[in-house]
Amino acid sequence: MITRQRLAAGICALLATLTAGVAFPAGAVADETDSTASPKVELVLDVSGSMSAKDIDGGSRMAAAKQAFNEVLDATPEEVQLGIRTLGANYHGNDRKTGCKDTAQLYPVGTLNRTEAKTAVATLQPTGWTPIGPALLKAADDLDGGDGTRRIVLISDGEDTCQPLDPCEVAREIAAKGIGLTIDTLGLVPDAKTRDQLSCIADATGGTYTSVQHKEELSDRMGQLVDRAADPVVTPVATEGTAQCSSAPTLKSGLYTDREEFGKQRFYRVDVGPGQELRASVSVGADREVNPDYGVLLRAVTVHGREIVRGEGTGNGRTDVISTGLRYPKAESDDDNAPAETVCLQVTNSFSAVSGVKTTPGLPLELTVDVVDAPSKASDVAAFGLGRGWWLLGALVLTGFVAGLLWGWLSRWRLAVWRTN
Repeated sequence: MITRQRLAAGICALLATLTAGVAFPAGAVADETDSTASPKVELVLDVSGSMSAKDIDGGSRMAAAKQAFNEVLDATPEEVQLGIRTLGANYHGNDRKTGCKDTAQLYPVGTLNRTEAKTAVATLQPTGWTPIGPALLKAADDLDGGDGTRRIVLISDGEDTCQPLDPCEVAREIAAKGIGLTIDTLGLVPDAKTRDQLSCIADATGGTYTSVQHKEELSDRMGQLVDRAADPVVTPVATEGTAQCSSAPTLKSGLYTDREEFGKQRFYRVDVGPGQELRASVSVGADREVNPDYGVLLRAVTVHGREIVRGEGTGNGRTDVISTGLRYPKAESDDDNAPAETVCLQVTNSFSAVSGVKTTPGLPLELTVDVVDAPSKASDVAAFGLGRGWWLLGALVLTGFVAGLLWGWLSRWRLAVWRTN
Protein backbone atom coordinates (compact mmCIF):
# COMPACT_ATOMS: atom_id res chain seq x y z
CA MET A 1 0.00 0.00 0.00
CA ILE A 2 2.84 2.43 0.92
CA THR A 3 4.62 1.63 -2.32
CA ARG A 4 1.44 2.30 -4.30
CA GLN A 5 0.89 5.68 -2.58
CA ARG A 6 4.47 6.77 -3.24
CA LEU A 7 4.16 5.81 -6.89
CA ALA A 8 0.89 7.75 -7.28
CA ALA A 9 2.44 10.79 -5.56
CA GLY A 10 5.43 10.63 -7.88
CA ILE A 11 3.19 10.55 -10.96
CA CYS A 12 1.19 13.55 -9.70
CA ALA A 13 4.39 15.49 -9.03
CA LEU A 14 5.69 14.73 -12.53
CA LEU A 15 2.46 15.83 -14.20
CA ALA A 16 2.33 18.98 -12.05
CA THR A 17 5.88 19.85 -13.07
CA LEU A 18 5.11 19.37 -16.77
CA THR A 19 1.91 21.39 -16.48
CA ALA A 20 3.70 24.22 -14.67
CA GLY A 21 6.30 24.32 -17.42
CA VAL A 22 3.57 24.77 -20.01
CA ALA A 23 1.50 27.26 -18.04
CA PHE A 24 4.44 29.45 -16.96
CA PRO A 25 7.03 29.47 -19.75
CA ALA A 26 10.41 30.98 -19.07
CA GLY A 27 10.87 34.61 -19.91
CA ALA A 28 7.27 35.66 -19.26
CA VAL A 29 6.92 39.42 -18.93
CA ALA A 30 4.27 41.26 -16.93
CA ASP A 31 1.74 43.35 -18.85
CA GLU A 32 2.65 46.98 -19.21
CA THR A 33 0.27 49.52 -17.71
CA ASP A 34 -1.31 51.96 -20.14
CA SER A 35 -0.77 55.45 -18.80
CA THR A 36 -2.53 57.37 -21.58
CA ALA A 37 -5.28 59.86 -20.78
CA SER A 38 -8.81 58.50 -20.57
CA PRO A 39 -10.92 59.02 -23.70
CA LYS A 40 -14.05 61.16 -23.34
CA VAL A 41 -17.36 60.77 -25.16
CA GLU A 42 -20.55 62.80 -24.89
CA LEU A 43 -23.77 61.46 -26.39
CA VAL A 44 -25.98 64.37 -27.52
CA LEU A 45 -29.61 63.30 -27.91
CA ASP A 46 -32.35 65.20 -29.71
CA VAL A 47 -35.46 65.10 -27.47
CA SER A 48 -37.56 67.49 -29.57
CA GLY A 49 -41.26 66.89 -30.21
CA SER A 50 -40.67 65.08 -33.51
CA MET A 51 -38.96 62.23 -31.63
CA SER A 52 -42.42 60.99 -30.67
CA ALA A 53 -43.09 59.89 -34.27
CA LYS A 54 -43.69 56.12 -34.45
CA ASP A 55 -41.79 55.05 -37.56
CA ILE A 56 -38.90 52.91 -36.29
CA ASP A 57 -39.76 49.22 -36.18
CA GLY A 58 -43.31 50.04 -35.09
CA GLY A 59 -42.25 52.18 -32.13
CA SER A 60 -41.35 55.81 -31.52
CA ARG A 61 -37.97 57.30 -32.33
CA MET A 62 -37.59 58.13 -28.64
CA ALA A 63 -38.18 54.51 -27.62
CA ALA A 64 -35.58 53.34 -30.13
CA ALA A 65 -33.09 55.88 -28.78
CA LYS A 66 -33.69 54.82 -25.16
CA GLN A 67 -33.17 51.16 -26.01
CA ALA A 68 -29.97 51.98 -27.88
CA PHE A 69 -28.69 54.07 -24.96
CA ASN A 70 -29.30 51.21 -22.50
CA GLU A 71 -27.41 48.73 -24.68
CA VAL A 72 -24.53 51.12 -25.29
CA LEU A 73 -24.24 52.04 -21.61
CA ASP A 74 -23.97 48.34 -20.72
CA ALA A 75 -21.18 47.84 -23.27
CA THR A 76 -19.18 51.05 -22.70
CA PRO A 77 -15.48 50.22 -22.02
CA GLU A 78 -14.37 50.90 -18.45
CA GLU A 79 -11.66 53.34 -19.55
CA VAL A 80 -14.10 55.63 -21.39
CA GLN A 81 -15.43 58.67 -19.54
CA LEU A 82 -18.96 59.17 -20.85
CA GLY A 83 -21.52 61.94 -20.53
CA ILE A 84 -25.01 62.63 -21.92
CA ARG A 85 -26.41 65.96 -23.10
CA THR A 86 -29.92 66.66 -24.38
CA LEU A 87 -31.44 69.27 -26.65
CA GLY A 88 -35.13 70.18 -26.67
CA ALA A 89 -35.89 68.17 -23.54
CA ASN A 90 -37.18 70.74 -21.03
CA TYR A 91 -39.04 73.67 -22.61
CA HIS A 92 -42.68 73.00 -23.56
CA GLY A 93 -43.59 76.47 -24.82
CA ASN A 94 -43.67 78.21 -28.20
CA ASP A 95 -41.19 80.99 -27.55
CA ARG A 96 -38.41 80.40 -30.06
CA LYS A 97 -35.79 82.40 -28.18
CA THR A 98 -36.32 80.35 -25.03
CA GLY A 99 -36.63 77.07 -26.92
CA CYS A 100 -33.29 77.64 -28.65
CA LYS A 101 -31.54 77.74 -25.27
CA ASP A 102 -32.99 74.39 -24.26
CA THR A 103 -29.92 72.19 -23.88
CA ALA A 104 -28.77 70.58 -20.64
CA GLN A 105 -26.22 68.04 -19.46
CA LEU A 106 -28.23 65.02 -18.36
CA TYR A 107 -25.22 63.07 -17.06
CA PRO A 108 -21.75 64.63 -16.50
CA VAL A 109 -18.70 63.39 -18.40
CA GLY A 110 -16.77 61.09 -16.09
CA THR A 111 -16.55 57.58 -14.73
CA LEU A 112 -19.75 55.86 -15.78
CA ASN A 113 -22.34 54.74 -13.26
CA ARG A 114 -24.52 52.66 -15.56
CA THR A 115 -27.54 52.59 -13.26
CA GLU A 116 -27.63 56.36 -12.76
CA ALA A 117 -27.16 57.04 -16.46
CA LYS A 118 -29.95 54.63 -17.46
CA THR A 119 -32.28 56.15 -14.88
CA ALA A 120 -31.62 59.63 -16.25
CA VAL A 121 -32.35 58.53 -19.83
CA ALA A 122 -35.55 56.74 -18.81
CA THR A 123 -37.11 60.04 -17.67
CA LEU A 124 -36.84 61.73 -21.08
CA GLN A 125 -39.96 62.63 -23.05
CA PRO A 126 -40.11 64.29 -26.51
CA THR A 127 -40.77 67.96 -25.81
CA GLY A 128 -39.53 71.02 -27.65
CA TRP A 129 -37.23 72.63 -30.19
CA THR A 130 -34.08 71.41 -32.00
CA PRO A 131 -31.15 73.67 -30.96
CA ILE A 132 -28.35 71.58 -32.45
CA GLY A 133 -25.87 74.46 -32.74
CA PRO A 134 -26.09 75.56 -29.08
CA ALA A 135 -25.97 71.93 -27.92
CA LEU A 136 -22.74 71.30 -29.86
CA LEU A 137 -21.11 74.40 -28.37
CA LYS A 138 -22.04 73.27 -24.85
CA ALA A 139 -20.91 69.71 -25.54
CA ALA A 140 -17.51 70.96 -26.70
CA ASP A 141 -17.19 72.81 -23.38
CA ASP A 142 -18.20 69.62 -21.51
CA LEU A 143 -15.27 67.79 -23.11
CA ASP A 144 -12.75 70.61 -22.75
CA GLY A 145 -9.44 69.77 -21.09
CA GLY A 146 -7.28 66.67 -21.07
CA ASP A 147 -5.14 64.99 -23.71
CA GLY A 148 -7.22 61.91 -24.51
CA THR A 149 -9.57 61.28 -27.40
CA ARG A 150 -12.68 63.46 -27.39
CA ARG A 151 -15.79 62.58 -29.37
CA ILE A 152 -19.34 63.89 -29.64
CA VAL A 153 -22.02 61.53 -30.95
CA LEU A 154 -25.10 63.48 -32.06
CA ILE A 155 -28.40 61.59 -32.50
CA SER A 156 -31.10 63.66 -34.18
CA ASP A 157 -34.19 63.22 -36.34
CA GLY A 158 -34.58 66.71 -37.73
CA GLU A 159 -33.00 69.89 -39.00
CA ASP A 160 -31.87 72.58 -36.58
CA THR A 161 -34.73 74.98 -35.80
CA CYS A 162 -32.58 77.71 -34.26
CA GLN A 163 -31.01 79.45 -37.23
CA PRO A 164 -29.11 81.71 -37.86
CA LEU A 165 -26.72 79.82 -35.55
CA ASP A 166 -25.84 77.30 -38.28
CA PRO A 167 -24.71 74.00 -36.66
CA CYS A 168 -22.43 73.33 -39.62
CA GLU A 169 -20.64 76.62 -38.96
CA VAL A 170 -20.51 75.70 -35.27
CA ALA A 171 -18.78 72.43 -36.18
CA ARG A 172 -16.26 74.30 -38.35
CA GLU A 173 -15.62 76.68 -35.47
CA ILE A 174 -14.96 73.74 -33.14
CA ALA A 175 -12.60 72.18 -35.69
CA ALA A 176 -10.75 75.48 -36.14
CA LYS A 177 -9.86 75.52 -32.44
CA GLY A 178 -7.54 72.56 -33.09
CA ILE A 179 -8.64 70.70 -29.97
CA GLY A 180 -8.90 67.33 -31.72
CA LEU A 181 -12.62 66.88 -31.09
CA THR A 182 -14.56 64.68 -33.53
CA ILE A 183 -18.32 64.90 -34.10
CA ASP A 184 -20.15 61.86 -35.45
CA THR A 185 -23.81 62.20 -36.43
CA LEU A 186 -26.66 59.69 -36.60
CA GLY A 187 -29.83 60.62 -38.48
CA LEU A 188 -33.11 58.94 -37.55
CA VAL A 189 -35.16 58.71 -40.75
CA PRO A 190 -34.07 62.20 -41.88
CA ASP A 191 -35.13 64.13 -44.99
CA ALA A 192 -32.65 65.47 -47.54
CA LYS A 193 -32.06 68.78 -45.70
CA THR A 194 -31.42 67.04 -42.39
CA ARG A 195 -29.08 64.56 -44.05
CA ASP A 196 -27.08 67.37 -45.68
CA GLN A 197 -26.83 69.25 -42.41
CA LEU A 198 -25.73 66.24 -40.33
CA SER A 199 -23.23 65.23 -43.04
CA CYS A 200 -21.77 68.76 -43.04
CA ILE A 201 -21.38 68.70 -39.24
CA ALA A 202 -19.53 65.38 -39.36
CA ASP A 203 -17.31 66.34 -42.32
CA ALA A 204 -16.21 69.56 -40.63
CA THR A 205 -14.53 67.65 -37.79
CA GLY A 206 -13.44 64.49 -39.58
CA GLY A 207 -16.35 62.48 -38.21
CA THR A 208 -18.90 60.21 -39.88
CA TYR A 209 -22.58 60.49 -40.74
CA THR A 210 -24.89 57.45 -40.65
CA SER A 211 -28.54 57.23 -41.63
CA VAL A 212 -30.41 54.90 -39.25
CA GLN A 213 -33.82 53.35 -39.80
CA HIS A 214 -33.87 50.42 -37.36
CA LYS A 215 -33.26 49.91 -33.62
CA GLU A 216 -30.48 47.40 -34.16
CA GLU A 217 -28.64 49.74 -36.53
CA LEU A 218 -28.79 52.56 -33.99
CA SER A 219 -27.45 50.43 -31.13
CA ASP A 220 -24.67 48.93 -33.25
CA ARG A 221 -23.48 52.24 -34.67
CA MET A 222 -23.55 54.06 -31.33
CA GLY A 223 -21.57 51.20 -29.76
CA GLN A 224 -18.99 51.32 -32.55
CA LEU A 225 -18.45 55.05 -32.11
CA VAL A 226 -18.09 54.81 -28.32
CA ASP A 227 -15.63 51.92 -28.69
CA ARG A 228 -13.68 53.87 -31.29
CA ALA A 229 -12.97 56.58 -28.71
CA ALA A 230 -10.95 54.03 -26.74
CA ASP A 231 -8.69 53.29 -29.73
CA PRO A 232 -5.21 54.89 -29.88
CA VAL A 233 -5.27 58.33 -31.47
CA VAL A 234 -3.83 58.34 -34.98
CA THR A 235 -3.93 61.54 -36.98
CA PRO A 236 -4.46 60.80 -40.69
CA VAL A 237 -2.53 62.76 -43.32
CA ALA A 238 -4.46 64.29 -46.19
CA THR A 239 -3.20 63.21 -49.61
CA GLU A 240 -4.47 63.35 -53.18
CA GLY A 241 -4.26 60.32 -55.43
CA THR A 242 -4.19 60.61 -59.19
CA ALA A 243 -5.83 58.88 -62.13
CA GLN A 244 -2.47 57.46 -63.31
CA CYS A 245 0.28 55.68 -61.39
CA SER A 246 3.03 57.68 -63.10
CA SER A 247 1.91 60.91 -61.43
CA ALA A 248 0.73 59.43 -58.11
CA PRO A 249 2.14 60.62 -54.75
CA THR A 250 4.71 58.37 -53.04
CA LEU A 251 3.51 57.34 -49.57
CA LYS A 252 5.46 56.16 -46.53
CA SER A 253 4.03 54.00 -43.74
CA GLY A 254 1.07 55.82 -42.19
CA LEU A 255 -2.65 56.63 -42.32
CA TYR A 256 -3.95 58.77 -45.17
CA THR A 257 -7.27 60.33 -46.18
CA ASP A 258 -8.51 61.30 -49.62
CA ARG A 259 -11.72 61.76 -51.63
CA GLU A 260 -12.65 59.50 -54.54
CA GLU A 261 -15.32 60.22 -57.13
CA PHE A 262 -18.16 57.76 -57.69
CA GLY A 263 -17.10 54.83 -59.87
CA LYS A 264 -13.55 56.20 -60.31
CA GLN A 265 -10.05 55.06 -59.36
CA ARG A 266 -7.12 56.60 -57.48
CA PHE A 267 -3.43 55.65 -57.62
CA TYR A 268 -0.74 55.91 -54.93
CA ARG A 269 2.91 54.79 -55.06
CA VAL A 270 4.81 52.89 -52.36
CA ASP A 271 8.49 51.86 -52.43
CA VAL A 272 9.11 48.30 -51.20
CA GLY A 273 12.70 47.19 -50.70
CA PRO A 274 14.07 43.62 -50.92
CA GLY A 275 13.15 41.67 -47.80
CA GLN A 276 10.25 43.99 -46.96
CA GLU A 277 6.50 43.40 -46.93
CA LEU A 278 3.81 45.87 -47.99
CA ARG A 279 0.59 45.74 -45.99
CA ALA A 280 -2.17 48.03 -47.17
CA SER A 281 -5.89 48.46 -46.43
CA VAL A 282 -8.52 50.88 -47.63
CA SER A 283 -11.96 51.95 -46.42
CA VAL A 284 -14.44 53.91 -48.52
CA GLY A 285 -17.43 55.45 -46.74
CA ALA A 286 -20.89 56.18 -48.13
CA ASP A 287 -21.46 59.57 -46.51
CA ARG A 288 -24.63 60.13 -48.54
CA GLU A 289 -27.43 58.03 -50.00
CA VAL A 290 -26.17 55.50 -52.56
CA ASN A 291 -27.66 52.69 -54.62
CA PRO A 292 -27.35 49.17 -53.17
CA ASP A 293 -24.82 46.61 -54.43
CA TYR A 294 -21.41 48.28 -54.47
CA GLY A 295 -17.81 47.31 -53.92
CA VAL A 296 -14.24 48.49 -53.47
CA LEU A 297 -11.13 47.00 -55.10
CA LEU A 298 -7.55 47.47 -53.89
CA ARG A 299 -4.84 46.31 -56.30
CA ALA A 300 -1.05 46.27 -56.04
CA VAL A 301 0.37 46.56 -59.55
CA THR A 302 3.76 47.21 -61.09
CA VAL A 303 4.55 50.53 -62.76
CA HIS A 304 3.86 48.75 -66.06
CA GLY A 305 0.35 47.73 -64.95
CA ARG A 306 0.89 44.04 -64.15
CA GLU A 307 -1.21 42.96 -61.19
CA ILE A 308 0.71 41.58 -58.20
CA VAL A 309 -2.05 40.97 -55.66
CA ARG A 310 -5.55 42.27 -54.96
CA GLY A 311 -8.15 42.60 -52.23
CA GLU A 312 -11.84 43.32 -52.70
CA GLY A 313 -14.98 43.86 -50.66
CA THR A 314 -18.65 44.19 -51.53
CA GLY A 315 -21.78 45.57 -49.87
CA ASN A 316 -25.53 45.51 -50.41
CA GLY A 317 -26.67 48.75 -48.82
CA ARG A 318 -26.68 47.60 -45.18
CA THR A 319 -23.28 49.12 -44.29
CA ASP A 320 -22.00 52.67 -44.65
CA VAL A 321 -18.30 51.75 -44.88
CA ILE A 322 -16.67 49.02 -46.95
CA SER A 323 -13.06 47.88 -46.51
CA THR A 324 -10.47 45.53 -47.96
CA GLY A 325 -6.72 44.93 -47.74
CA LEU A 326 -3.71 43.13 -49.19
CA ARG A 327 -0.16 41.97 -48.40
CA TYR A 328 2.84 41.79 -50.74
CA PRO A 329 6.19 40.38 -49.50
CA LYS A 330 9.21 41.15 -51.68
CA ALA A 331 11.91 38.49 -51.71
CA GLU A 332 15.42 39.08 -50.40
CA SER A 333 18.15 39.97 -52.90
CA ASP A 334 21.77 38.82 -53.01
CA ASP A 335 22.70 42.32 -54.10
CA ASP A 336 23.07 44.58 -51.07
CA ASN A 337 22.55 47.60 -53.33
CA ALA A 338 19.39 46.30 -55.00
CA PRO A 339 16.92 49.16 -55.49
CA ALA A 340 13.46 49.26 -53.99
CA GLU A 341 10.50 48.32 -56.16
CA THR A 342 7.84 50.94 -56.80
CA VAL A 343 4.42 49.39 -56.22
CA CYS A 344 1.29 51.18 -57.40
CA LEU A 345 -1.76 50.91 -55.16
CA GLN A 346 -4.96 51.28 -57.18
CA VAL A 347 -8.23 51.98 -55.34
CA THR A 348 -11.44 51.57 -57.36
CA ASN A 349 -15.04 51.83 -56.15
CA SER A 350 -18.36 50.89 -57.73
CA PHE A 351 -20.61 53.20 -55.67
CA SER A 352 -23.35 55.10 -57.50
CA ALA A 353 -25.41 57.97 -56.11
CA VAL A 354 -29.20 57.90 -56.13
CA SER A 355 -31.04 60.45 -58.20
CA GLY A 356 -30.82 63.98 -56.84
CA VAL A 357 -27.83 63.35 -54.54
CA LYS A 358 -24.72 65.44 -55.11
CA THR A 359 -21.70 63.51 -56.35
CA THR A 360 -19.19 66.13 -55.26
CA PRO A 361 -17.06 66.11 -53.25
CA GLY A 362 -16.04 62.49 -53.72
CA LEU A 363 -16.52 59.73 -51.18
CA PRO A 364 -14.24 59.78 -48.10
CA LEU A 365 -11.37 57.32 -48.45
CA GLU A 366 -9.01 56.14 -45.71
CA LEU A 367 -5.82 54.33 -46.72
CA THR A 368 -3.41 52.58 -44.37
CA VAL A 369 0.10 51.80 -45.61
CA ASP A 370 2.63 49.75 -43.64
CA VAL A 371 6.02 48.67 -45.01
CA VAL A 372 7.73 46.25 -42.59
CA ASP A 373 10.55 43.74 -42.60
CA ALA A 374 9.26 40.55 -44.21
CA PRO A 375 9.59 37.19 -42.38
CA SER A 376 13.09 35.87 -43.09
CA LYS A 377 12.41 32.22 -42.25
CA ALA A 378 9.51 29.89 -42.87
CA SER A 379 9.25 29.31 -39.13
CA ASP A 380 8.58 33.00 -38.61
CA VAL A 381 5.36 32.88 -40.59
CA ALA A 382 2.00 31.79 -39.21
CA ALA A 383 2.99 28.09 -39.24
CA PHE A 384 -0.40 26.85 -40.35
CA GLY A 385 -2.13 29.35 -38.09
CA LEU A 386 -0.36 28.26 -34.88
CA GLY A 387 2.82 30.35 -34.96
CA ARG A 388 4.60 29.92 -31.63
CA GLY A 389 1.67 27.78 -30.55
CA TRP A 390 3.62 24.80 -31.95
CA TRP A 391 5.71 24.91 -28.75
CA LEU A 392 2.59 24.63 -26.63
CA LEU A 393 1.17 21.88 -28.84
CA GLY A 394 4.43 19.92 -28.60
CA ALA A 395 4.52 20.25 -24.82
CA LEU A 396 0.92 19.05 -24.54
CA VAL A 397 1.61 16.06 -26.80
CA LEU A 398 4.69 15.12 -24.76
CA THR A 399 2.74 15.46 -21.52
CA GLY A 400 -0.03 13.25 -22.82
CA PHE A 401 2.45 10.64 -24.07
CA VAL A 402 4.32 10.44 -20.76
CA ALA A 403 1.07 10.37 -18.78
CA GLY A 404 -0.24 7.55 -21.00
CA LEU A 405 2.89 5.45 -20.50
CA LEU A 406 2.82 5.91 -16.74
CA TRP A 407 -0.90 5.16 -16.52
CA GLY A 408 -0.50 2.00 -18.60
CA TRP A 409 2.42 0.79 -16.50
CA LEU A 410 0.52 1.53 -13.29
CA SER A 411 -2.56 -0.33 -14.56
CA ARG A 412 -0.54 -3.41 -15.46
CA TRP A 413 1.22 -3.33 -12.07
CA ARG A 414 -2.11 -3.09 -10.21
CA LEU A 415 -3.52 -5.97 -12.32
CA ALA A 416 -0.47 -8.11 -11.47
CA VAL A 417 -0.89 -7.37 -7.76
CA TRP A 418 -4.60 -8.25 -7.98
CA ARG A 419 -3.84 -11.58 -9.59
CA THR A 420 -1.18 -12.37 -6.95
CA ASN A 421 -3.66 -11.69 -4.17
